[in-house]
Amino acid sequence: MNQTLTLGSVDVTRVLEYTGATRPPEAMFPGLDRATWRAHEDWLAPAFWNPATDLLQTCVQTWVLRTADETILIDTGVGNHKPRPGTPAFDRLDTDFLTRLRAAGTEPEDVTTIVLTHLHADHVGWNTRLVGGDWVPTFPNATYLLARADFEYWHPEGGHRPRLAAANEGVFDDSIRPVERAGQLRLWEDVLELGHALRLDAAPGHTPGSAILSLTSGRDHALFVGDLLHNPIQIVAPDLSSCFCEDPSAASATRRRILSRAAGQHALVFPAHLGGGLAVEVTEAGPGFAVRRWGFEQ
Repeated sequence: MNQTLTLGSVDVTRVLEYTGATRPPEAMFPGLDRATWRAHEDWLAPAFWNPATDLLQTCVQTWVLRTADETILIDTGVGNHKPRPGTPAFDRLDTDFLTRLRAAGTEPEDVTTIVLTHLHADHVGWNTRLVGGDWVPTFPNATYLLARADFEYWHPEGGHRPRLAAANEGVFDDSIRPVERAGQLRLWEDVLELGHALRLDAAPGHTPGSAILSLTSGRDHALFVGDLLHNPIQIVAPDLSSCFCEDPSAASATRRRILSRAAGQHALVFPAHLGGGLAVEVTEAGPGFAVRRWGFEQ
């Protein structure tokens, strides 16, 4: 079900593509102290963790931001028919995502801007769709924004050796190159002002080009943080980086910096994968942070 929240003059709608179980907590977060996990099991279950299976719960979703004259998507999920042998749950996925997007009031032709928080398979997949055997841009009128650092890091000719090379195999060719060939890809560095009090900032660690989008409208503040958080345990233990982070130490430092900013602004934080599509407001608490309130009902 699509959920909408109004922040100042911007409507924010969640469009869900996928829900499912992922890994046990220790597999997702190397170095996790199980005692830390046990201290928070009562509120992590069942939305974020299934105690019967000991598997974390996850989702893949897109945030749709509507201003007076723009429709902006934040991340484009896994996509349909994409060969992803390194991630069986996403391999040749076939969902009704575009139908759900239309049910939320957005046709692909309506989209003016696409913000890619980073270049992982489950964030760029709907950049393109399969038409007559070719991958073509799904959103023909949109400018796709991607940090140059990720474009260069994941470029097949760049000579880098990413930790997630197997999971991201083929992603550049089927989800980035077609957009670049169509002249719709815009690379940016450091900071990019988008107007309507929206701004992109570099937030490296999870990937070299990971980014956050900040929104300030009226008295409302929000931060769309991509994979800065995979699970709320990282709010109370911000030094926990996921097994998917290219630079775990940098990811931890970025997480602390962004969560501190969010706490100071009373900003709602919108992660990419929180089960239930939740946004969260945090407050500083001891060596980490704590949940102050949820932006959506659980």
